[in-house]
Amino acid sequence: MAQASSSKMISFKTADGDFFEVEPSIAKEMQTVQNLFDADADTVSASAIPLPKVSTREFTRIIDYCKNHRAAGKAKDSDDEFTKALSNEELMELLLAANYLGMKDLIEFLSQCIADRIANKSVEVVRKLFRFTDSGYTPEEEAKKREENAWTFKGVDADDE
Repeated sequence: MAQASSSKMISFKTADGDFFEVEPSIAKEMQTVQNLFDADADTVSASAIPLPKVSTREFTRIIDYCKNHRAAGKAKDSDDEFTKALSNEELMELLLAANYLGMKDLIEFLSQCIADRIANKSVEVVRKLFRFTDSGYTPEEEAKKREENAWTFKGVDADDE
């Protein structure tokens, strides 16, 4: 899984045990690990920076996103293309990985993608996406809340995901 090696590259080891060599300009976007390497990357440790909460799949996508985003000049079309093929589950996993790495711009972008996907969706669809199994209300309390806030349910799409 490792990319072309160079003395200026920064090594990472994903939760799956795969190693990656990443350009310093991309690694610098990862706030979580910035203090583990020098700004000029000449003093990077010989050992890989461990990423115990980031899988190979997500790390690969993050690196691809960073490279494509830079190449496309932050074009919205490339961003839309990047997330179009991702399932809701994959998008959520990618958001968790970006959050762990402290990648502010990517977190904001993915959060907006998720917000766009849940716009006009029912409570049940949103609960399923975020893996909420319990609303915290009894069925009677939930029915009362839905009645009190009926206006919020107008224009909700059918539950077809």
